[in-house]
Amino acid sequence: MKIQVRTWLHVALLAAGVAVTSNVAQAADRQFLNVSYDATREFYDEFNKSFGTYWKNRTGHTVNFKQSHGGSGKQARSVVDGLKGDVVTLALANDIEEIVKSGQIDKGWQKEFPHNSAPYTSTIVFMVRKGNPKHIKDWTDLTKPGVQIITPNPKTGGLPRWIYLSAWGYALKQPGGNDAKAREFVSKMYHNVKVMDPAARASMTTFAERGIGDVLLTWENEAMISKKTLGNKFDIVYPSMSILTEPSVAIVDKTVAKNGNKWLATGYINYLYSPIGQEMAAKHFYRPRNEKVLAKYAKQFPKLKTFTIDEVFGGWAKAQQTHFVNGGVFDQIYNDKR
Repeated sequence: MKIQVRTWLHVALLAAGVAVTSNVAQAADRQFLNVSYDATREFYDEFNKSFGTYWKNRTGHTVNFKQSHGGSGKQARSVVDGLKGDVVTLALANDIEEIVKSGQIDKGWQKEFPHNSAPYTSTIVFMVRKGNPKHIKDWTDLTKPGVQIITPNPKTGGLPRWIYLSAWGYALKQPGGNDAKAREFVSKMYHNVKVMDPAARASMTTFAERGIGDVLLTWENEAMISKKTLGNKFDIVYPSMSILTEPSVAIVDKTVAKNGNKWLATGYINYLYSPIGQEMAAKHFYRPRNEKVLAKYAKQFPKLKTFTIDEVFGGWAKAQQTHFVNGGVFDQIYNDKR
């Protein structure tokens, strides 16, 4: 049975209590692995250092944090195949559900932490060359002849599935929109894809470092970080509407039951929801769930009309089955392209 810990006060009490001490008393140093998606490397590097200091101050024990990153779908399959993560912090809920099917994460994981176990959000934006020479302003511009798109592969990553569904949802929401028109629109868009890398960071390298393509479809946080670090080489374009992306987190129950890291893993995820964790998320350009922290960073997050996957697609399970399984709509569209 999962133990529901929903408030920052609870994690502080747990970390200070006898239950925590008894679970970590056997070893001064613990190994802890966060299996995450491609775009979170820098965020969790900082987060692990902060939480490690907090945990040592509370318990007296040092944790050796390790991170694994890659396309979200590929990362989920790695856990299913035996990668012993203590927690997973993946790009979308359906990837965690794939791990649930293997028996390594308990059903009902989304109810264990607030906001359906999604501690921060993001959205999909466009990165274009400085000055936007192709005049790309909205999703419709991505279907124009001569526009070269860079986007990762929906079969291996979480970001590209959000991108695909964002384009589909945009088409559905246009006057007279329906599934047939959405399919035609998305098909035209993918006919303009120049390079389809396996993960988000690889696509960023293709676009920003190799100089390929006119527009990169990516996370808002990735675009903001790149603009900050790469200077004036690129502009960020916000489309008229986009999907609300909700990266999900969960404890890998089977792993922590064996290695005794249950309380540590619970504290780790709760720390994501703490004011400190939410502040770190905002500094790395994720939209925090904490309203006070979000208000503090409101100027860096432009207002954007968004829709949710539940609203438009009936949830991840239905979207996955329709669009991304072998032989699904994405495969049909992409095979037509080739």
